[in-house]
Amino acid sequence: MRLRNKPWAEDRLNDFPQYVIQQPVSHKGKWHEVFGNDNPLYIEVGTGKGRFITEMAKAHPEVNFIGIEVYRSVIVAALDLLIEAEVPNLKLLNVDAANLGDYFAKGDVDRVYLNFSDPWPKSRHAKRRLTYKTFLEVYEGILPDNGEIHFKTDNQGLFESSLKSISEYGMLLKYVSLDLHNSSFEGNIMTEYEEKFSSKGNRIYRLEAMFQ
Repeated sequence: MRLRNKPWAEDRLNDFPQYVIQQPVSHKGKWHEVFGNDNPLYIEVGTGKGRFITEMAKAHPEVNFIGIEVYRSVIVAALDLLIEAEVPNLKLLNVDAANLGDYFAKGDVDRVYLNFSDPWPKSRHAKRRLTYKTFLEVYEGILPDNGEIHFKTDNQGLFESSLKSISEYGMLLKYVSLDLHNSSFEGNIMTEYEEKFSSKGNRIYRLEAMFQ
């Protein structure tokens, strides 16, 4: 993925500390204080431009959400959406998913969403996939017992490798759809990529998996 450099992005993020968490390490184990309630916390790893997480926050005010994106030049678009939406149950975090254990304690997060992650199709890049075993270990470390991962993609190869990785890790597959938009699944909120790919006729794959 080639990104256009936005040298002003860091200042933009720093200008809105009410939306973008500036020192996440200080909130480890006490994220309920950030939101001022004890509602469940769902995070999206690789939130991109923020459409999914913003619409989820609107649809579920009883849940707290954090959109996590490593690229500043991308997360500023999510910030603009959040400013416009003015939803109190959504924050953003500009960090690397590999380091989530530095910011969240066991049980801090109730659910992890992975939407249209970079497929990293070459075998030598498998460790970079967000469903690779080392990332599953990270998610397990911040979710409660029986915590869940919800994953969507249009990439068949990534979906198949994710099914394999998740199964080999010992997780329970609770839901699998090989054609989400032609299934009985209700309440689906599309990402920007999902709308783009599905409009071209691409099949959308989805799974829900639970740690045991």
